Amino acid sequence: MPKSKVRKKTDYTINPASRTPVKVKAGPSSTLYVSVMLGLMLVGLAWLIVYYLAADQISFINNLGAYNFLIGFGFMVAGLIMTMRWR
Repeated sequence: MPKSKVRKKTDYTINPASRTPVKVKAGPSSTLYVSVMLGLMLVGLAWLIVYYLAADQISFINNLGAYNFLIGFGFMVAGLIMTMRWR
């Protein structure tokens, strides 16, 4: 019986050497970045604490009303978003 022709199959594997390298920032974040990140979270927490405890004595905080929650949580969320870039 005659032997059938052997066809060369296409190789679909990925060659890891052909991938383009990606530059990654080396080293930890600066102390200024970390202190701003933690400072934003603490300012937001302090804003909410002051709103709950002393809103009657401080007129401009009392005038803001429910926007105090937006301001306090806004500071905290900004600090939490900064944690994604923290090394």
